Parts: sequence; structure tokens; C-alpha cells
Amino acid sequence: MRCPYCGNDDTQVKDSRPTEDSGAIRRRRVCNACGGRFTTFERVQLRELTVVKKTGRKVPFDREKLARSVNTALRKRSVEPERVERMISGIVRQLESLGDVEVTSDQIGEYVMEGLKGLDDVAFVRFASVYKNFSAADDFRSFLAHLADNNSPISGDED
Repeated sequence: MRCPYCGNDDTQVKDSRPTEDSGAIRRRRVCNACGGRFTTFERVQLRELTVVKKTGRKVPFDREKLARSVNTALRKRSVEPERVERMISGIVRQLESLGDVEVTSDQIGEYVMEGLKGLDDVAFVRFASVYKNFSAADDFRSFLAHLADNNSPISGDED
């Protein structure tokens, strides 16, 4: 494993343990060159997923990009990192279990919205504002009014 600090390939595992949901192995590592310490996660990957964007372009699925999007929505919110990790792992498992190697960005967005809805209301609305491309305050008002009127799962077709 390459050191994120100095780029050296000679790193050593100091500690390994499963994550809380046992969906990954957490490894604490130290670089033999610079002494830097960092953590890696090893996960089972059932299949290589490809994301089909709205433009039709296809890109490899990137779990870290998904995690960054979720964490951006959750910025400055007091949600335990373990709950966030369980949600992200759940989304990835759902995508992998669809039975197809291609998933749409809309499918991913809907799974994230459902996950955030159960995790943090503010993060849910933040993510929705980007995902649904809100352009004015009225977009927020109508989205929140729809939520208040309808407790059913959110779909991308309510515009």
C-alpha cells in the first residue's frame, strides 16, 4: 500500500480489525520511510459497477465519490461516522445486488436520498437541493411542502 504522505510503497500493517458492520477490514498502517500513520479499509466487491450518467457517458463506480457526496451533505451535522459508513455500505450493497453491472446516476441519487432521509433531515434537504438542481428559494419551499404533505418515499418524478 502506497503511503499517502510520501508515496513510498513500503508500508506495514500495525493493526487489523473488522468494522462494526463486519463489511470491511480496517487496517492501521505505518510508512517505513517517513513514519506516517494512516488507515485503509478492505471491502468485498461483488462486481465492477459502471455508472451511466444523464448524458449517457459511462464511468466506473467510485465508492469514495459517493462517500464525498454524502459527507458534503452531512458537513457540520452531528451524525456518527459509523452510521454514515453503514449507510454508504448499504447503498453499495443495494447497487451490487441489482444484478446489472450498469447503474444510473439517478438510481444512486435515489438510494442516497432515502439513506439521508433516515439519517439527517438537513443533510437530506441539502443533497436534494443539488440532486434535483434547485435554482430558487421556491424550489426549497415546494420540496419541503411536499415532504410535509406526503410521507411516502421520495422519487425523482415529483417535479
